[in-house]
Amino acid sequence: MRPLLLLFIVIPILEMWLLIAVGSEIGALPTIGLVLLTAVVGLALLRRQGLSTVMRAQQKMQAGELPAREMVEGIFLAVGGALLLTPGFFTDALGFACLIPGLRQLLLGRILRHVTVVRGPGATPPGGAGRQRDHDVIEGDYSREESSKPGRRDNSEQ
Repeated sequence: MRPLLLLFIVIPILEMWLLIAVGSEIGALPTIGLVLLTAVVGLALLRRQGLSTVMRAQQKMQAGELPAREMVEGIFLAVGGALLLTPGFFTDALGFACLIPGLRQLLLGRILRHVTVVRGPGATPPGGAGRQRDHDVIEGDYSREESSKPGRRDNSEQ
């Protein structure tokens, strides 16, 4: 909890310091324009990388594989997009690190070494799409009994 609180204090202070330092060098309006430019470029990159990741995930699912890497990439892309929308140069640098494919692959490789993917209880095994298991089948008999009272009508006759 302490590191998270520290991040919420340190990162905004760092962002303010960077914005003031850059603004004093190039001026306020160019600094604002640079922040807006990084957001626009980042969102375009996010859209392109996001569509590519979704397509790869769909291909893996159609092949009966679990798209674990693509799911983690999607999280990286979402975090990167949020960081790029946050005004500031430090968060923009972190956001671009999440969106640039080479850097993202490097970060993913390090993270996925420590992750084990486990299928949940309702997950379909690879190559087993549509296959039923014994515990999915319910057997039984069905019969309709006629009403024994003369004034009573069956609901299906209405």
